[in-house]
Amino acid sequence: MQCQLYSTGTLQDCMGQPVTVIQKQTSRPGIYRFEINRSITGTGHEHYRADQDVVGERPVDELARRLFNRGGIVAVHVNSNIITVDMAKGETSEGLDDLIANLFIYYGPGVEVPTVPEED
Repeated sequence: MQCQLYSTGTLQDCMGQPVTVIQKQTSRPGIYRFEINRSITGTGHEHYRADQDVVGERPVDELARRLFNRGGIVAVHVNSNIITVDMAKGETSEGLDDLIANLFIYYGPGVEVPTVPEED
């Protein structure tokens, strides 16, 4: 899902906060690093492996689950606002930046936003 940002600076058809993502070059093939505009671990390090279940409900846990659900990822390491992704051999980082950017988007196009029923 991609939110639309208009020249007025407003987002159309999305609810939540998109994350700014910048992919940085690394010296190791298959390792991709992303810097985002917010800390999702505080000062701690979080490390996840594809062969282990991701437990927890924090944003960093949800990000790891989404990355692994994409497929082709061996491990994810997050320290504050730096996300390092270790890809399986032959895999590319295509689409990872959008996946990360939409971490805090809750309702996108076509998703019905829940409402509170009016009391009689």
